[in-house]
Amino acid sequence: MNRACISAIEYYLPEKVLTNEDLSRDFPEWSADKILAKTGIACRHIAAPEETSVDMAVKAAEKMFAKGKVKRAQVDFVILCTQSPDYYLPTSACILQDRLGIPTRTGSFDMNLGCSGFIYGLALAKGLIESGSAEAVLLITADTYTKLLRPEDRSVRSIFSDAAAATLISAEPGAREGKQSIGPFSFGTDGSGAENLIVRSGGFRNPRSPAEGMPFLEMNGPAVFAFGLKRVPEAIMDLLQKCALSLSCVDLFIFHQASMFMLETLRERLQIPPERFFVNIALHGNTVSSTIPIAIYDAHAQGLVRPMSTLLLVGFGVGLSWAAARVTLPALLA
Repeated sequence: MNRACISAIEYYLPEKVLTNEDLSRDFPEWSADKILAKTGIACRHIAAPEETSVDMAVKAAEKMFAKGKVKRAQVDFVILCTQSPDYYLPTSACILQDRLGIPTRTGSFDMNLGCSGFIYGLALAKGLIESGSAEAVLLITADTYTKLLRPEDRSVRSIFSDAAAATLISAEPGAREGKQSIGPFSFGTDGSGAENLIVRSGGFRNPRSPAEGMPFLEMNGPAVFAFGLKRVPEAIMDLLQKCALSLSCVDLFIFHQASMFMLETLRERLQIPPERFFVNIALHGNTVSSTIPIAIYDAHAQGLVRPMSTLLLVGFGVGLSWAAARVTLPALLA
């Protein structure tokens, strides 16, 4: 039986960078040092006005193809996780398939999830591969949240960033029965908190006229923070029970990079040693669905991920939604 494994990751960051000094000029009451201390973020990448999630997704995937990590003809499925699609319809993944020159026999679909989306995508890719429906799944996360931010809203402008990541999940033949490279998982949803992180207008519940321009993101920061402190430990404990592991058996914890304060509070509450808790938010900001794959790539590049290292991944945020997964990399990323 084939087992699904992560075999490659590439990511793309837009060229434009928003620094704390830039933000301080817009908000004089906030110094650059104060912004860094509050968020743990030094800079954010901002998509160009004409640059969309599909544009960024193409660039991330093309890096993977250019390095020979997979051939276009080998891709059986494309999953695009985004909350900033190019159009209401058609599905952005269909446009992505065509622009990447991937064969028309390939299945493609969008998944509208934010901070937990990468882990949900891993679960879907694993199911496609281990059911025999696919041998190579290209999971792409891409969001342009900065296009949804009010210029005067310093709380969200200091956090969010744009990016895309392409992750190749492929079949690992001949895996021992019972051995898993991806999984098990723990999932959760609490739609009663939907209004704590929301774009109210622009959909059919509350249409927006063309004259009104882009809709805006609203975030209830304290409520989202309280949600994370409650649900993340629950998800981790549930997952460890499913794995029959203890916290000490995990080689590296990689959480959604929400904010430094959130990450440090969770790390201290869970009593995770700093050397086993990966953080890279300073140079990338909160890239929503792409934070976890970017962090895996960066941790691997820094030599913190070895073959068969046990990683514990946790995503949490908009929805409200959360997910956790145990992952091992059978070999070093290509």
